[in-house]
Amino acid sequence: MHIEVRTDSNIAGGEGLTERIEELVRHALARFGDHITTLEVHLSDANAGKGGQDDKHCVIEARLEGRRPTAVKHEAATVEKAAKGAADKLKRSLETILGKLRDGH
Repeated sequence: MHIEVRTDSNIAGGEGLTERIEELVRHALARFGDHITTLEVHLSDANAGKGGQDDKHCVIEARLEGRRPTAVKHEAATVEKAAKGAADKLKRSLETILGKLRDGH
């Protein structure tokens, strides 16, 4: 599973943030690793650093083998919480998608 982390110009990216987000997402979605080819994680700050409640956004797009991409979005007070929330949403979505495939629907 290849993971790409991208930030908008309002997020101080850096290697440390990228590594933390990659590890968080990899851990949350590890059981789907055989089905996911690429994960794109997009982090943004809606208020451009001015502060505010739930102004950090995370969109994760998962590319599954032989399937159309699936994307989820989550907003939170920090980029880590936004990424965790998006990873949890994606996990539930993948459970549904792969469960239907397994059941023949």
